[in-house]
Amino acid sequence: MDGAQWHLLKHTLTNDGPNPLGSSLQNELTRHLRLDKDEKHRFFSWKLLRTLKSVFHATKYQGDTAITIPPFFQDAGRGTGKIWGEVNASPQPMVINWPGLNDKENTKLILTLSTTDN
Repeated sequence: MDGAQWHLLKHTLTNDGPNPLGSSLQNELTRHLRLDKDEKHRFFSWKLLRTLKSVFHATKYQGDTAITIPPFFQDAGRGTGKIWGEVNASPQPMVINWPGLNDKENTKLILTLSTTDN
């Protein structure tokens, strides 16, 4: 893990979270390893994600783990949960990696998206 990624994780996993950094990091690592073994899941390149962000003016990323989400998104989360950034009442343009969400997170996100006109 490079220095910039560690710095981002250190601040995002300790701010506003009830878990200490070690516990949060272990949870994210466990989730990452589980996704890595899932044949349906893909971790997309940052080049592709930057392009999608630009095309759709996305400010939020949904799915994956705090270890792999690119730091160039203003907000990141899974379902209705926040990994970093602000929780906004109004929906934001977002890039979603559906296989990076579990069933519960998928359901919550679909419900949120179905109540918007975006």
